[in-house]
Amino acid sequence: MADAKIEKTSVNIKVSGSANYFQATGEVIQFDGFLKVYIESTDQEKEEEEMPGFLPHMEKGNPLDLDQMEARERWTQKPPRFTEASLVRKLEELGIGRPSTYAPTISTIQQRGYVVKEDRDGTPRDYRALVLKSGKVTGSTRTENTGAERSKLFPTDIGMVVNDFLVKYFPNIVNHDFTAEVEKEFDSIAAGELVWNVAIDKFYTPFHKQVEETLEKSERNTGERLLGDDPKTGKPVSVRIGRYGPMAQLGDGSDEEEKPAFASLTREQHIETITLEEALKLFELPRDLGLYEEKKVVVGVGRFGPYVRHDGKFVSLKKGIDDPLEISLDRAIELIEEKREKDNKKIIRAFEEEPGLQILNGRWGPYINFDGENYKIPKTTEAAALSLEDCRKIINETPKKSTGKKTAAKKSTVKKPVAKKSAEKKPATKKAVAKKTTTKAATTVKAKKK
Repeated sequence: MADAKIEKTSVNIKVSGSANYFQATGEVIQFDGFLKVYIESTDQEKEEEEMPGFLPHMEKGNPLDLDQMEARERWTQKPPRFTEASLVRKLEELGIGRPSTYAPTISTIQQRGYVVKEDRDGTPRDYRALVLKSGKVTGSTRTENTGAERSKLFPTDIGMVVNDFLVKYFPNIVNHDFTAEVEKEFDSIAAGELVWNVAIDKFYTPFHKQVEETLEKSERNTGERLLGDDPKTGKPVSVRIGRYGPMAQLGDGSDEEEKPAFASLTREQHIETITLEEALKLFELPRDLGLYEEKKVVVGVGRFGPYVRHDGKFVSLKKGIDDPLEISLDRAIELIEEKREKDNKKIIRAFEEEPGLQILNGRWGPYINFDGENYKIPKTTEAAALSLEDCRKIINETPKKSTGKKTAAKKSTVKKPVAKKSAEKKPATKKAVAKKTTTKAATTVKAKKK
């Protein structure tokens, strides 16, 4: 089937009695090609809808009558957050790193907890819209979802604290130009144009001195932020990085008789954005929800996030679904039962005469757990049919792990001839990335030909 021919078009529409004009941008189909079939099938499904982004055929000087005009309230959009791909492109633009170091760098900052990759839901926001049609203006309030992010990189509280510390005490090291210059020096060393120890000495001597001075002068940076005072007690409320992550503190420790109260922040809360009201609610935790099976059900926030505690066991709350400050007893019981069902499915078989021995379902298949040690079950063996004696036999036949250190074998002093590598370098090729241009208009005009 023949290709379609489409012309990108920009149309200026003059306004009678005014020097201003409207502009419409889109595409005009010069030759249908395969679109003839596509558009007809689309029309059968949605007859009343127009093809988005397409303009009708027009000639210069065609008169247009106003059909409808719509003006909507708009806000300035914040810069988009980085994805892994867009971060790599930015590093390339700044001359930081090499293709072989991009992936390890991005992986490292995530592993250390400086950055997280996740989805975040947007928040609803109202906006005003005015519509001019048939000589009448009507207004309405509409709602849109704003701020939604998908697979984006977000700095964590500890990441922002570390960044602030480095910017304060090592501004030359975190400077983009410094990193790019070091990369150039590495290239010069590889090409034999620069001696490596000269380059290292140039960097390390002042850097070592800078580290020594920082160790003497710098204070422990916790990213502390004062939110205000508690209306009930008058004590100051602050947030900072603690031993187990971001936390809120009620009181400053000046009262020797009463120690400050502490509460962990939830996953959705951050030191830079949490409010005084949100922080005060955290001190209501842990919260007693009631009784289930004649035992207390308590909800709280711990080192690994929000949880429900019942009968000495902990169940994690669902991220983005359950709020520890609002969760009900019924929902907590539902989570407890889900955890029990999951645990029951994990246990294939247990033995009353040997309580410490179980046959369990694992990530890599069934296995035997005995006194904290795991033993592999042969693939040809049906795990559910194993008896206690069969399990003991597998345990006894499994070779014990060696705890002794292996003696390193002596290396031969005979050197192997090193093959010479070709000095020719393959030319690097860059793929051209087409940048999309977007236009925003606060006013939408529908017009029809006379």
